[in-house]
Amino acid sequence: MHIVDTHTHVISPDSARYPADPIGGRQSDWSRERPVDADGLLRALDDAGIAKAVVVQASTVYGHDNRYVADTVAAHPDRFVGVYSIDALADNAVEKIQRWQCHGLAGFRLFTTGTTMPGQADCLGHEKSYPAWAYAEQQGIPVCLQMTMQGLPALRRLLENFPGARVLLDHCARPDLTDGKPFRAAQALFDMAEFPGVHLKLTNRTLAAAATGESTPADFLEHLLSVYGAGRVAWGSNFPAAEGTLTELLKTAQDVLATLPEADQQLVFGGTAEKFYPAVGDHRG
Repeated sequence: MHIVDTHTHVISPDSARYPADPIGGRQSDWSRERPVDADGLLRALDDAGIAKAVVVQASTVYGHDNRYVADTVAAHPDRFVGVYSIDALADNAVEKIQRWQCHGLAGFRLFTTGTTMPGQADCLGHEKSYPAWAYAEQQGIPVCLQMTMQGLPALRRLLENFPGARVLLDHCARPDLTDGKPFRAAQALFDMAEFPGVHLKLTNRTLAAAATGESTPADFLEHLLSVYGAGRVAWGSNFPAAEGTLTELLKTAQDVLATLPEADQQLVFGGTAEKFYPAVGDHRG
């Protein structure tokens, strides 16, 4: 199976060349305690048998300074695809998108929640972000969203204005799954399936959430794929933010998804990523 990890991060040991400037003003604990640089991520991919990885800007370390992601992808274009971070409210947001796309990166990320910025920021859906969304829609640039379910109404308004936009929701927008099937507490997430551009990033964080309360991973996966289909769901490890080796994180996901049909597994572990980020399919060999 051609496996693609859609959610990895890299941290440079050279803090002089790539200084920290985290969103929220405080660097994330995981990036201090278990940083992995580009070479370390390559070794982890090889150990785990993963063909390619999407390197997502570590916003809790570098903010919107995407140089290390860009340099990582430039050094290893056969293994890495890069996602950069921008401030969509900035007057020069479109200029920043153009800059990082020209550096060989494959799409941008909007960071609206996380360990250094808890809660759901109200910047998502702000009219000042419309030029960035309009440009992404026009150019076919995919957008990755770090958000919570509280941001779904704002995302709905955005997609009503920009119906051609393609989005990938980190951690499936962090749904509350504790009530178990039919997962009424997460109904707003399933309702977003009406927008064909909405895709979900199924991370190990999401799989752990699916094993809490009355939920089981099997029930969640069955319901998720019945609504979205495997062609709109992509696996991501969140390595090294997630604890454990990449090999362990992949095995956990494979064990949980082992009951799915082979064709669905191939989509979740690679096929969906190749569709969402076409650069993933380049140099496939």
